[in-house]
This record gives sequence, C-alpha cells and structure tokens, in this order.
Amino acid sequence: MSHLILVRHGQSEWNLENRFTGWVDVDLAPKGKLEACKAGESLKELNININHFFTSYQKRAINTLKLILNTMRIKDDKIIKAWELNERHYGSLTGLNKDEMRKKLGEEQVQIFRRSWDISPEPLSKNNPYHPLNIEIYKNIPNEKIPDTESLKNTYERVIPFFKEKIEKKLSENVIISAHGNSIRSLCKYLFDISNEEISKLEIPTGNPLILKFDENNKLLNAKYLDKERAKNLIKFG
Repeated sequence: MSHLILVRHGQSEWNLENRFTGWVDVDLAPKGKLEACKAGESLKELNININHFFTSYQKRAINTLKLILNTMRIKDDKIIKAWELNERHYGSLTGLNKDEMRKKLGEEQVQIFRRSWDISPEPLSKNNPYHPLNIEIYKNIPNEKIPDTESLKNTYERVIPFFKEKIEKKLSENVIISAHGNSIRSLCKYLFDISNEEISKLEIPTGNPLILKFDENNKLLNAKYLDKERAKNLIKFG
C-alpha cells in the first residue's frame, strides 16, 4: 500500500487580503506558516516514509512543503519544482479583491469565474506587472507556454500530463504534492473521475493534507483529510 499526499499551501498573504492571486508569487501569511507546521505534525504521526516531493514554482507552495518537511525532520534537498503545478491564472482578475468584484460583477459571475470548468476571465495585459512574463521565477519557461488567463480546464490540461509523466509511475512509493487550490482540484478531478459539472462543488482547504491510499496496482482505495475539523466534502468517483 502506498500514499499520495495532496496539500494546498497554507494561507497566503493574498488569501488573507481576499485577492485573486493566480501566478503572482506571494508568500505565506503567519497563519499559513502555522497551518504548514500543523500539517507536518499530522503527517509525522502517520509514521510513513515519504519518498518523493513535488511542488510548483510559487513560494507559498514551496515554503509550505519546506515547513512540512522540516517539521517531519526530512531534508528538503530533493524537492522537484514544476510550473505545471502552479495555481490557475486568473487573467484580468489578478490582484483584485474578490468582494469588490462581487459588487461590480455580481456573485454569480464571480462564482462562474472561480469554479466553472471551461470559462476564463479576460486575459491579463502583458504589460501588467502581475503578468508571469514580468515575474522573475518564470524567465526559464518558454513564452508560448505562459498563459494570459486560464479556466480550470486549461489548468487541468497542464497539471494532468505532468502528473501522468512524472508522478503517477512513482505511486508504488509515498509521494507528497504541495500545490494550489485549482491544481489540486485538477488532480482530484482526474483521480476521483469527477464530472465537469460536479467539479464546481469541490473546495480545497488550505494546509490540510489529503491522504489518498493506493493498492499495489495503483488502484485508489480511499481518501481522507487529516484534520477532520477543517475537512471539505470530497466528491469521489463522480
């Protein structure tokens, strides 16, 4: 039996400010650091050996993973960073306050932008300082692969090929992925076979490890959150 551990980064500075973050590289808020350390303590209690470590290019996910591993007394020198695991790009909504956008666009439209399968916000101008082309950590990514905006479908189309190529074959051992709300939603859609309609209902809590157990044939046996008090409903095998 092996485990895949999915962790959405702890609360970030922009989560705290209720802003659309996407590919902007903001760090963890103090609460997020505590969430990451608590996640590490919970995982330590499982007494399992984690063999592979994956995260995105974004420091809120990277630092969440580092805090988890530090708490577990595991060296963090084998972390693999992949831009494919980045958060969804929120286009022209990037940096804007979600509540202000609800007042301007209406609750329904904002919810469509946040949770629909294949609807993207308007593209972000390439001259905007929040555009990934203007952020240093993305300088080694080919320009044609850097999005101006994304739907969840677009996010899925980069997350899942990376997962299949680089991670899925390692599931005979224990793997942890520290990523983002929408990259983890993409993984859950694939792993739980959630429909395009049902995926809108899936919420991913910050800093709460989701443990997936697999048998020797890589068949998913079950999934649960470690912190039951902060667990969200799982839509499994939809």
